Amino acid sequence: MDLPIIYHEDYVAPLPSGHRFPMAKFRLLYEMLLADGVASHAQFHAPELPPSEWIQLVHDDSYIQAYCNGTLDAKAQRRIGLPWSPALVNRTCIASSGTVLTAKLALEYGLACNTAGGTHHAFPNYGSGFCIFNDLAIASRVLQQLGLVRQVLIVDLDVHQGDGTAVIFQDDDSVFTFSMHCEVNFPGTKQKGDLDVALPVGMEDEEYLQTLAKYLADLLSDVKPDLVLYDAGVDPHQADKLGKLALSDTGLFRREMQVLSTCLAGGYPVACVIGGGYSDDTKGLVYRHSLLHRAASQVYRQYRL
Repeated sequence: MDLPIIYHEDYVAPLPSGHRFPMAKFRLLYEMLLADGVASHAQFHAPELPPSEWIQLVHDDSYIQAYCNGTLDAKAQRRIGLPWSPALVNRTCIASSGTVLTAKLALEYGLACNTAGGTHHAFPNYGSGFCIFNDLAIASRVLQQLGLVRQVLIVDLDVHQGDGTAVIFQDDDSVFTFSMHCEVNFPGTKQKGDLDVALPVGMEDEEYLQTLAKYLADLLSDVKPDLVLYDAGVDPHQADKLGKLALSDTGLFRREMQVLSTCLAGGYPVACVIGGGYSDDTKGLVYRHSLLHRAASQVYRQYRL
C-alpha cells in the first residue's frame, strides 16, 4: 500500500475572478502530484458528503443552518471572506469529510495526507478568515465519537494562530492544541490554546526548525496522542502574501520531514492537511503545498508503513 492521499473534485468551488483566496490550488495540487510522479491515481481516496451530525459535534446548529441555507447576515459573511454559494457549501462539507477520511486512513496506515483542510479560524458559532467549518475539530470529535481515538494532538504550523481550534478545545483535555505562528499577524486577538508559540516577524529556516525541535518531541511524549492532526500551512514562506516569516522551500521541506519523522519514529500516526498559502505565483504556491506530500511519500517509504 502506498501513502493514502485524499482529494475530491469538489474541493474547488467557483469564486469571483480576482478573489484573493487561491481556490484553484486544490485541483492544481492534485494535478502536480500526478504529473511529477509523486503519487499515482491508485493512491487517491475521495470523501463522501458528511452526515450533518458530524458538523453538529463542533458547530452550533443555528450557525450550520444559516450557513448552509445562505441566510447568514452580511457581517457574518464578510468575516468569512468568501461569497456564499451552494457550491461553496458543498465544498465546505466535503473538505471537512476529507479530513475525517484522512484521519481514519492515518490510523489504518500510519500516515495520510489531505489535499485541502486546515480551516482553523472557524469557531463554534461563526466563520472567520476563509474558514467556515473547522475540519480539524470535526475530525477529532468524529474519531473520538467512533471510539477510534481518545487523545488527539493538533500540531498547527500555519503562520496564523489556530484561534478557532483553540477555543473549541479550551476546556477539553482530550485534544491538545499546539500552534506555532507569527506573533504580529491575523488574527488580531489571539486565543489561548494549550501551547502557543509566537514567532517574531522575519524568522528564517534554522531558527524556525530549532524552535520546532524544542517543543515537538517533548509534546509527543507528554501528550501520548492516539493521533496527530498536522496543519502544514505554507504561509510561513518568505514569498507568502499574508505570512511575514521567511522560510525557504528547503526550510518548508525540512519542516515536513521533521514533523513526520519525529511523529512516526515515536509510533504516532499522522493525518495531514495543507493549511494556508497565499501568492500571485500560483505554480510556486502549489509546489510549496506539494512539499508536504513529497516529504510524506519519502517518510512513508522509509518507515515502510
